[in-house]
Amino acid sequence: MKIRSILLGTGLAISLIACAPKDAEIEKAISEKLSDTPEIQVTVHEGVATITGTCDDENFKKNIEKSVRATKGVKSVVNTCEIKRANQEPAAATVVINSDTDLDKAVSKVVDAYDGVSATVVGGVVTLSGEIAKDRLQPLIQSIQELHPKKVDNKLTIK
Repeated sequence: MKIRSILLGTGLAISLIACAPKDAEIEKAISEKLSDTPEIQVTVHEGVATITGTCDDENFKKNIEKSVRATKGVKSVVNTCEIKRANQEPAAATVVINSDTDLDKAVSKVVDAYDGVSATVVGGVVTLSGEIAKDRLQPLIQSIQELHPKKVDNKLTIK
């Protein structure tokens, strides 16, 4: 009697397992459902479906997961789908290096306000020469830096 019960239980378990969809069949069914989303891939191992790829947004990601979860034979879903990032601007503003002609004109305007100071621009490098009062040096350098030269070469004599 015990042996018969054991054999009957084992036979029932085997038949249930045999009736359960195989991973390849589950994967095929999911692929058919998601045929219009080639950016999403799903693999199935022992009934666990793993979603990979790139999703447009969070709602799209949830809808894909819901669709996969509803497929017969899927026991659980692991959704590793990444959400597309919009082109984000860098945190710091891009530094624009002016051409020598434009830079030379802008530097001349700044330097004109400082008696005894002259400037030359070569290859984006501003060279300051002459004499300047100590309290006027920092505002001059700051004004020149705001023009975004490659470099400021300070050869000023402080009086």
